[in-house]
Amino acid sequence: MQTILSQQQIQQKIVRLGHQLIETAFDQNEIYLGGIVGNGYLLAQHLANVIAENSSLKVICFEIKLNKDEPWSEPITFSIEQKALKNAYIVLIDDVVNSGKTMQYALLKFLEQATTAIKTVALIDRQHRRYPIKTDFAGLSLSTTLKNHVEVDFNATDAKVFLY
Repeated sequence: MQTILSQQQIQQKIVRLGHQLIETAFDQNEIYLGGIVGNGYLLAQHLANVIAENSSLKVICFEIKLNKDEPWSEPITFSIEQKALKNAYIVLIDDVVNSGKTMQYALLKFLEQATTAIKTVALIDRQHRRYPIKTDFAGLSLSTTLKNHVEVDFNATDAKVFLY
């Protein structure tokens, strides 16, 4: 097990990603941050804090609930009403993007109605795509083998990113 990012480095990446989102959404009044259940939602909450502290954007943070192993096996739901996302500026967020499967299925749910824009954010982008998804903003792009495993631990006192 190897530590790839320390708590300070994770925080720096989150601040940079938050500022990139502010810059991209400069013409918007509000921004919807949809975090995939688990660490994706925790990352969305951290980004929401950075955006709220550094801009006048109204930030709406919500959780995307889906089965990460078999996303087609049960309905994908949001912690807010789906109709609230109509014509919204949406940011789809996950901690690690590997094959792109989880993000792809979440994205399909957003496409059931009109949106202004959909951007994707990941703290770690492993670039082993099997699905046609790209990350618009990544904290760190990693070249790993398929055998490697990346894990993000958002422990409140000592967050870290590990490579196994």
